[in-house]
Amino acid sequence: MTDTAVQTLPLTTPMRRPTRRQLLIGGGGLALIVLLMFGLHWLTVGRYMVGTDNAYVRADVVTITPRVAGYVAEVLVADNQRVRAGDVLARIDDRDYSVKVVQAEGIVAAAQAEVAVREARIANLGAQSHQQRSLITGNVAGVTASEADARHAGLEYSRQVLLTRQEVTSAQNLETAEADAKKASAGLAVARASLAAQRDRLPVLATERQAAVADLDKARAALVQAQAALTLARNALGYTVLRAPTAGVVGQRSLRVGQYAEVGTPLLAIVPDDAYVIANYKETQVGPVHRGQPADIEVDAFGGLVLNGHVESFAPASGAQFALLPPDNATGNFTKIVQRMPVRIRVDPGQARAAELRPGMSVVTTIDTRGAAR
Repeated sequence: MTDTAVQTLPLTTPMRRPTRRQLLIGGGGLALIVLLMFGLHWLTVGRYMVGTDNAYVRADVVTITPRVAGYVAEVLVADNQRVRAGDVLARIDDRDYSVKVVQAEGIVAAAQAEVAVREARIANLGAQSHQQRSLITGNVAGVTASEADARHAGLEYSRQVLLTRQEVTSAQNLETAEADAKKASAGLAVARASLAAQRDRLPVLATERQAAVADLDKARAALVQAQAALTLARNALGYTVLRAPTAGVVGQRSLRVGQYAEVGTPLLAIVPDDAYVIANYKETQVGPVHRGQPADIEVDAFGGLVLNGHVESFAPASGAQFALLPPDNATGNFTKIVQRMPVRIRVDPGQARAAELRPGMSVVTTIDTRGAAR
């Protein structure tokens, strides 16, 4: 029997490990592809993106301060409470201010009565002037009558003198005619004197009327002052009610019932819902940035959630210019430092969690400078 050797083949063919050269070629190709993709992205998108992490959420926070002093009588809001525009926040004790309003109303009423008295005085002087003109007219008629009587008495006396010379009448008739002539002359003088006195009365009445008009103007000026004082008193009474000037959330509340509030003392703040972002870009970055360009807002507090917005406006100067002590580069040694230019970015409405933005939050903003300026 002949033994036959049987050769068994392996079930699987062993894989050859790539050589170092193949690894280098593959890695280089992959790196080249990644580099090409990155370069393409940078050419088409990346080089137009301008970003900064020096950005924060802001809002036009309104500080509520009283315009009148007094003790706080009632507080109607709590910390972190949402309010609407016009809601009553607190009330200051208004008893003293109510009394001042009543006092001012009394002064106005007295001033109005004084004006009425002055107007009546002017009307009375006008009536007296009219009456005086009527008296003058009557005196003119009286003078005319007296002149006629004096002329008649004079003629009668002349006839009696002539008749006496002719011895036609008696001496008694002559004496009577002479007396009548003198009486008529005296009556004419009295009438003329009365007419002159009545005429002289007119300038006196005119002067009195001018003085009355001046007094009326003074009374009216006092009335205007009294009405202004009443308006101020009513305004002060209205200021005892503190109202929300805008809708928002109450914060930094320090007022308490019974607290004495001074004029201008901050009592609380209203943080409106209309938040925006102030991004401080380097001055070398803002060249291609224009109003209306879209921007991405990455909010740190929301775990990197990105909100959409757009460039709204630019600050008129760098932040250093608004500092308490702005730098003076004309003194001492000079070191050039890139300045920061604040850019205001408006958050587009209607986005998820956009209403949860709070002033002071840190964000990262990226502006797409490919967007056309508006």
